[in-house]
Amino acid sequence: MSNYERRDGSGILFRNERREKESQPNYTGSITVAGIPYRLSAWIKDGRNGKFLSLAAQPKSDAAPKQGPSVDLFDEDGMPL
Repeated sequence: MSNYERRDGSGILFRNERREKESQPNYTGSITVAGIPYRLSAWIKDGRNGKFLSLAAQPKSDAAPKQGPSVDLFDEDGMPL
């Protein structure tokens, strides 16, 4: 068994072994932020400065507040805006 302890502000990703399409994430896992658990997905992307991970987070439960519009913090090359 793992000794992994879930702490607020931390998460974990695993390689997605069931990936069948390019639109599916390369990695999946979970993260806890402010006590709310989220599903975490990551895609490997190629940018002007090399490879990077693009991330998406969704609340795990339906009871969590709905997310607002998505905000990109990086441009298509992975550079901060």
